Amino acid sequence: MVARHDPLNKITLGGLLVTLGIIYGDIGTSPLYVMNAIIGDRPISPELVLGGISCIFWTLTLQTTFKYVFLTLRADNKGEGGIFSLYALVRKTKVKWLAIAAILGGSALLADGLITPAISVSSAVEGIQILHPDLPTIPIIITIIFGLFFIQQFGSNFVGKSFGPMMLIWFSMLFVLGFHQLIQNPSVLKAFNPYYAYQLLVNYPGGFWVLGAVFLCTTGAEALYSDLGHVGRKNIYITWTMVKFCLLINYFGQGAHLLKFEGKTIDVNPFYQLMPDWFLLIGIIISTLAAIVASQALISGAFTVVNEAMRLNFGPKLKVVYPTDLRGQVYIPTVNWTLCAGCIGVILFFQHSSNMEGAYGLAIIIDMMITTILLSFYLYLKRYPLPLVMLTFLLFIVIEIAFLVANSIKFEHGGYVTMLLTMFLFITMYVWYAARKIRNQFVDFVKVKDFLEILTNLSKDESIPKYATNLVYLTSANRRDEIESKVMYSLLQKFPKRADIYWFVHVDVLDEPYTMEYKVAEMVNDKVIHIDFRLGFRIEPRINQMFRQVVEELVKNNEVDITSRYTSLKEKNVIGDFRFVVIEKTLSYDNKLNFYEKFVLNAYDFLKLFSLPESKAFGLDTSSVTVENVPLVVKPSGKFKLKRI
Repeated sequence: MVARHDPLNKITLGGLLVTLGIIYGDIGTSPLYVMNAIIGDRPISPELVLGGISCIFWTLTLQTTFKYVFLTLRADNKGEGGIFSLYALVRKTKVKWLAIAAILGGSALLADGLITPAISVSSAVEGIQILHPDLPTIPIIITIIFGLFFIQQFGSNFVGKSFGPMMLIWFSMLFVLGFHQLIQNPSVLKAFNPYYAYQLLVNYPGGFWVLGAVFLCTTGAEALYSDLGHVGRKNIYITWTMVKFCLLINYFGQGAHLLKFEGKTIDVNPFYQLMPDWFLLIGIIISTLAAIVASQALISGAFTVVNEAMRLNFGPKLKVVYPTDLRGQVYIPTVNWTLCAGCIGVILFFQHSSNMEGAYGLAIIIDMMITTILLSFYLYLKRYPLPLVMLTFLLFIVIEIAFLVANSIKFEHGGYVTMLLTMFLFITMYVWYAARKIRNQFVDFVKVKDFLEILTNLSKDESIPKYATNLVYLTSANRRDEIESKVMYSLLQKFPKRADIYWFVHVDVLDEPYTMEYKVAEMVNDKVIHIDFRLGFRIEPRINQMFRQVVEELVKNNEVDITSRYTSLKEKNVIGDFRFVVIEKTLSYDNKLNFYEKFVLNAYDFLKLFSLPESKAFGLDTSSVTVENVPLVVKPSGKFKLKRI
């Protein structure tokens, strides 16, 4: 296989534009609603405004810049980011609960993904009501959301190239609007002093709970990390410097403007108050387009998270489409349209962006806390000094616990929606993970060498009708010298299968994302051959094509003869047929299980109804595949006390 270019090492103007279009939509459009959420219906005061801006500055500096851009982006798994990539880097520690933590974090990220497109687009479109108060915005918002999800099928590279220039215009607008207000009242710059943040959180009445609104300025940081594989670390480093500068100028500009209304309450989003009347309609259009881009970061991040979850056996297999040949470009139709339906449901449920602010952020802070835990393990494995690792962990976990407590009041105001969805996704992933653990404990393996002679004789036994010239079994045995007993049962007992060549194929999913290797072992010359594929967790296992390529190479090297063994066909050098056999294990009624095992395994069987069949998940041609169902006996119920009469 030819190695593809590593996006981490490529910096181009086009790459920087794609980065703007993919990465910063969520965090980049936060000025639309963050200051509005901080002020709420409170009277304007210097303590509130300066304290809120100070909290924003230090949150973007400590949480987004230091934790995510400076530290977490370094924890890339061969160029890939996201909580499951981070887990793949640290699971060698053998700490069992890390898998459960990663599942919870991934579930929280996906759950909050329902709110991101809804709140971003709603906040932008609702600005038009300043000009036309009676205009219904919900149909417009839903139309935009549907269009955004529709274009996902063309790939994030297409989306990034389309949206990148738009985001460049957006950030330029943020800078100009903010700078215009800032030069009129530069005294607001004293909010750089963390003293004002301290005063707000400690001395301002109810000031601590303002952190729930402040947190909205950094919610896109986790999606930024998840989208690392789409654009590369260096592109993010360069663009974040510009993005953060524009964001801060706009936040400080909003603060400078708000200080003009000391002692008053406002009922118009301060972001739109920065715009002169002649520019308002243009600004609303630009804001709406930027809000559409805002949704992209979470959507492409969701594709990455779900794809990695499937490869790590954290969730059911779903159809994955690769819209382009570029590394990291994936599209999962089921996830796309489920998110679309969920976003529309959120819009119809909450009706207004101000209502969504109460639900937004509660789930994602859980994901951020888990990232902090996994990152600490990663830094420890990289042999950073333990005191430094502990200090880093304590710094971020204390900040995030504070955000969690402040966000907890959102539960009754709509946060329960994302929390319920988080728990649903967590249970789904956990059931899949736990069921495979239970099932794998009771899969019996036998030594292949004990059956080589039998297979050789079976191949020559003309009293048995030939099943196939080449018979290929997919095996889950990690050791080359072992095979599942169910495979031998299928070969020798269930229906004896005579073939000229027996192939055993094993797919090993690695912690690295893009490895593509294979090993071949010929156990009996021209009779029994074992192939091990070593594939990265981001590689689509197209086993049908990969197997064909390996066989062609073996034939080219004269290591195997796949010519048909039928006399009439062999004379014409016709290639022999290949048939794959996939064994599906179904839960046997002959099991004595406790409540937990019964619940997990039954739930697993239910989830398999929505999962791709193993044959399709491995990219096998269905016309040449036989699927055999065999009973899985986890815990035999034992002998019955039968009495002969």
